[in-house]
Amino acid sequence: MRIEQNYSLLKHNTFGLNVKTGYFVEYDNEADLQRLLRDEYFFSQQFWHIGQGSNLLFLGDFDGVIVHSAIRGIEKVEETEDFVWLKAGAGMDWDSFVDHCVQNGWGGLENLSLIPGEVGASAVQNIGAYGAEAADCIEEVHAYFIETGEKRIFSKTECKYAYRFSFFKQPENRGKYYITHVVYKLSKHPELRLDYGNIRECIGAGAATLETVRAAVISIRKAKLPDPAETGNAGSFFVNPYINKEYYENLKKRYPDMPHYPVDEKMVKVPAAWLIDRCGLKGKTKGGAAVHEKQSLVIINRGNASGKDIADLAAEICRIVKKKFAVELQPEVNYI
Repeated sequence: MRIEQNYSLLKHNTFGLNVKTGYFVEYDNEADLQRLLRDEYFFSQQFWHIGQGSNLLFLGDFDGVIVHSAIRGIEKVEETEDFVWLKAGAGMDWDSFVDHCVQNGWGGLENLSLIPGEVGASAVQNIGAYGAEAADCIEEVHAYFIETGEKRIFSKTECKYAYRFSFFKQPENRGKYYITHVVYKLSKHPELRLDYGNIRECIGAGAATLETVRAAVISIRKAKLPDPAETGNAGSFFVNPYINKEYYENLKKRYPDMPHYPVDEKMVKVPAAWLIDRCGLKGKTKGGAAVHEKQSLVIINRGNASGKDIADLAAEICRIVKKKFAVELQPEVNYI
């Protein structure tokens, strides 16, 4: 177990904010985690568990303990003629896991290529892109209830997955479980999802395979989204809002090009990026923060932004969108 004091979190948040934490604790295995959860001093502090920090906004220094998992590795736990079940450590880099699956011919996650973060966060956030979600393949989530130190294995049903949502994001459960492993069920005979974004067009006349789908997704993401290693950002800052179908039809009369995706008989999902674009907010700045010029769903650190700059810009975007469309935007990013 690694313990650091007065530790910079610059390398642990993709916004590139040089904030500090009183203590940084990184555990290497479940035994280390169990020891941490029995420590009285730990529980006397404010504490928060992070992954790669790709979905976090630190508003300032953290006066407490930041916890991080270094549990990595992949174990094949079951295999049939059609499927394989893989148990991945929560601290493993997400895209490295996706690449491993694709290289072995196991499908289901290829459309989620190049999403920043770690395996554990994929199960909390139910990450999604290009017609796929992590929940499509998740079978189990192994976690510890931090108040008692009890280990629990959640079935897919118990995780209560929905769009960018899970049991672990419910207000009463938020931050109360530390995930150690996620079990994914992958297909040996996958049905490729090509009709999202420009995947089919990007592949062109070549054969559609797991490798070409992954390459297409990576190419599209690199063209649209800034690299956090070069420009601080947390990817999509806002969740696509759900609105009443009747209200959508009224908006459609004023904005005929307004896209939507059916959710059920009563609700539709509207792209937050479209709403922000129609408000003319691309390139808008606040202090050292700005709306990305190519993708309005992304807020970037221009190099000298504070967490407050980013939060203030996000609040301004929400205010302007609500005034124009009467639609509430919600951040996908967690404020710490």
